[in-house]
Amino acid sequence: MQYRDYYEILGLTRGADADEVKRAYRKMARKYHPDVSKEKNAEDKFKEVQEAYEVLRDADKRAAYDQLGRDFRNGQQFRPPPDWSQRFGQPGGQRFSDLNGFSDFFSSLFGGSGFGGGAGQADTDAGHVDVTVEEAFAGTKRRVTLNENGRHRQVDLQIPAGVTEGQSLRIAGVGGRSSLIFRIRLRPHHVYDVVGKDVQIELPLAPWEAALGAKVAVPTLGGTVELTVPGGAQSGQKLRLRGRGFPGTPHGDQIVTIKLVTPAATTAAAKQAYEHLKRELQFDARADWP
Repeated sequence: MQYRDYYEILGLTRGADADEVKRAYRKMARKYHPDVSKEKNAEDKFKEVQEAYEVLRDADKRAAYDQLGRDFRNGQQFRPPPDWSQRFGQPGGQRFSDLNGFSDFFSSLFGGSGFGGGAGQADTDAGHVDVTVEEAFAGTKRRVTLNENGRHRQVDLQIPAGVTEGQSLRIAGVGGRSSLIFRIRLRPHHVYDVVGKDVQIELPLAPWEAALGAKVAVPTLGGTVELTVPGGAQSGQKLRLRGRGFPGTPHGDQIVTIKLVTPAATTAAAKQAYEHLKRELQFDARADWP
């Protein structure tokens, strides 16, 4: 199999912090998302970016991945170290597998989260189940494979609408075994950020839309809605679409953060328009500076 340099895929150095990892992921995901990208092999690139972020956003996975060292190069032939499963797994116990179509490289390193278990014991933490934001919003079903001492057993996990990051779901034990507890982990989305039951989204606006006000079609997980932007809106200003977040009691909201986008003056006419605006408004953006 081929080694994957997750830092290189996201354009990061190994010292990047969690915020840098998240920003890099969102930038790359927007570039390669199959719904909007015109890049060659966008779908494959998008999967690579998702896989890299899956590892680097998780402190345990990242620490284990970093143990491989810096000597490998992206695309180089690779085999896990002989003692990998002893250092980073728990062979012989139950292992949960939900690999979500990731590469053989990912599967060889993180193909299961070990956990013990047996009759008469307390509930067992079976690890994470990754779901998309859309699946968490609407609800879904996930078939997971349990490797119990070398024997595979498939179980269906019902994921209700409105589950949130870190929420626990239980599958009752079979034959006296302890129940299995799965924790929900939301896959990152190129448009939506989920905080509790609220959904956050950036709304790009042209300067004239912000200055004059506008009615803008805004995507939500429940469908597109029309949002009225008041005249004089500023970059960073937040608008709220009540009840448009995750379902619950009560429903969450969708928080829309305005982001001004300035078109480039690439023609003589555009430059003249900006010069006219400069003379007409006599605006000083730094008037309150000392």
